[in-house]
Amino acid sequence: MPDPTPTPTPEPNESAETEIEAPRSRRRGLIIVAILVVVLVALGIWWRSTFSEDTDDAQVNGHLIQVSARVAGQVLKVDVEENQIVKAGDPIVELDPRDYQVAVENAEAALASAKANAAAARVNVPITTVNTGSNLSSAGHDVSGTQAAVAQAEKQLEAAHALVAQAAANNTKAQADLERYRPLVAKDVISKQQFDAAVAAADAAKASLADALANEQAAADGVRLAHEKELQAQAMLKSAETGPQQVEAQSARAKQADAQVQQAQAQLDQAKLNLSYTKIVAPADGIITRKSVEIDQNLAAGQNLLTLVSLQDLWITANFKETQLKHMQAGQSVKIHVDSTGKDYSGRVTQIGGATGSVLSLFPPENATGNYVKVVQRIPVRIDFTDLANEDQHHELRPGLSVEPTVRVK
Repeated sequence: MPDPTPTPTPEPNESAETEIEAPRSRRRGLIIVAILVVVLVALGIWWRSTFSEDTDDAQVNGHLIQVSARVAGQVLKVDVEENQIVKAGDPIVELDPRDYQVAVENAEAALASAKANAAAARVNVPITTVNTGSNLSSAGHDVSGTQAAVAQAEKQLEAAHALVAQAAANNTKAQADLERYRPLVAKDVISKQQFDAAVAAADAAKASLADALANEQAAADGVRLAHEKELQAQAMLKSAETGPQQVEAQSARAKQADAQVQQAQAQLDQAKLNLSYTKIVAPADGIITRKSVEIDQNLAAGQNLLTLVSLQDLWITANFKETQLKHMQAGQSVKIHVDSTGKDYSGRVTQIGGATGSVLSLFPPENATGNYVKVVQRIPVRIDFTDLANEDQHHELRPGLSVEPTVRVK
């Protein structure tokens, strides 16, 4: 059943006032919201400008490795293609190794010969030592023996002189007796037998004198020969006294032979190194670019083959304005936004450059011309990644990409 109580009808003045008040409330709310937004934006700008510094003049940097041939040779095989991802140690280019294998074989033969010569030289050192010592002792005994022989020969010569004098005296007496007997035998004063005895005695005395003279000459020759042997023995002694020098010379030859062994070993090591250089491998993980090597190409030592863009040890070079560096220092945390991927990374300030970019440019400005206009300078700041592992090769960062770093300075 309908409610019998009648609904009160609003007064015309109250309805009009309610309709006017509603738009005013909405405008008031919009104004308050706008004021809050402005305040929040102002607070954000103040916070950002006070506690952080950012720039859009920044890029990713890395190592561009120029891979070149260390030895000359003909290319047998190329194992990579342009923009191929490789790991450290992966083969890149193989050169013809035959010439270098022959060099290794020659070096091995030279080393074997040098080792044999060194072994012989080392063996000769103790042999020379023993021989020189024995020669020195023998030469000393020979000198003593020849000196004794000289003394004996001189005594024999003295004895021969005495025998000559005795024989001469006997001969003189016998000849004188014979001359006295001649007139006596002619006058028959003495018998023929006595005269014959005197003649025989004179002949015997003469023969004895000749024999004594011959012995004297022989003794003189013996003295001369003894002196010659003594001089020869002394010469041998002087030669034997050079034994230590001979040992030293032999030791020097042994050391020289050892040095030649080391030299031959070094040549063998170099030959093996050159042989290993015929296989060129990637020095680091990265991407192959600017490949200019082809099969059957003849390479010279030092010739560039390609560029390897390393994906390890990447960093950021950010060019901050000089007015932004007041509170910036090494060790501060950084948020890095990558434009190409939209991803964010973490980092830290590593070092602040030692000069502005304009000073390091090819043509630095000359401010002393009178047309000086003050320009805000930029200084390169290095930022290292803290959440990018070196072994992670699947990241999308590449040298040259633009980034926007934000440094927390307070």
